[in-house]
Amino acid sequence: MKIYNVIGYSIILLYVLACVYFAPPHLGVRNALLIGGVYFVFCWFMGGLYLADVLHLGIAHRSLDYKEWFIKTVTIVNNVFGLYVDPIAWVNRHRLHHLHADHPGDPNKLSDDGFWRTLYLCLLPYQCIENIAGDKILKSRTLRVAASPIFAIIAQAFSFYLLWKLVGDLKFTFAMWVGIRIFAAWVNMVQNYWTHMRKFGYRRYDDEQDNAMNIGEWLPVTATFSACLQNNHHHYPRLLRLSHDKKEYDFGFITVKFMKLCGLVKATKKGAEVPPDVPLAALEF
Repeated sequence: MKIYNVIGYSIILLYVLACVYFAPPHLGVRNALLIGGVYFVFCWFMGGLYLADVLHLGIAHRSLDYKEWFIKTVTIVNNVFGLYVDPIAWVNRHRLHHLHADHPGDPNKLSDDGFWRTLYLCLLPYQCIENIAGDKILKSRTLRVAASPIFAIIAQAFSFYLLWKLVGDLKFTFAMWVGIRIFAAWVNMVQNYWTHMRKFGYRRYDDEQDNAMNIGEWLPVTATFSACLQNNHHHYPRLLRLSHDKKEYDFGFITVKFMKLCGLVKATKKGAEVPPDVPLAALEF
């Protein structure tokens, strides 16, 4: 088993054990596990929907057209009740990452950055050298408020307080709060470190300008909403499907197809265009 899978499954196991250990007497172990599991899945799913589908495919790469109200709703719900991410800063950093992948100007990671340096950069990334996130939706009042540091502090404080009041135990709340954020850091490391080290994963396209790799195992693909298929994505960043072969598991694409079924999203012209060297007979979207 690869090291990133060992770490990922270990974090999940430790989260479960923490829920058991810190289970309040008035809840019991069974209810504590249920609450801990619901909170974990909620934060993971909302974070994936927000980052991988809405900010990433919807805004940063313009591969998908979303209902504006849906973008704003997901942004507020995730940032108030889940894991806060500044939408404007994230889109800007991601675009700069693609422009300068693994080279100076990439805010996520340079080629020579090791594990601990990259982990540090997940929290305090390199300073962005320019602002290329001037989209109309990012200038809306809702997203400007969501990007405010004051909003970030108030929203996360409210989130912690609400969870505390719901479960009625500070230690149990803290265990869940910290646990899901450690898992989120692992997700970030999968995308920024392990998929940008050539000794991990595989390469479909021999692109020499960056170190992007594909990692295709179940846990990282599900946890990242397929963002760990980096070699595919860097080769064709506008294509809304990150899997370029039917054999590649693509959880993110499943969620996008479901949202289309619900009438929340449609493909842009560039997002739906399958390049000739991608081994897909059709996009199937």
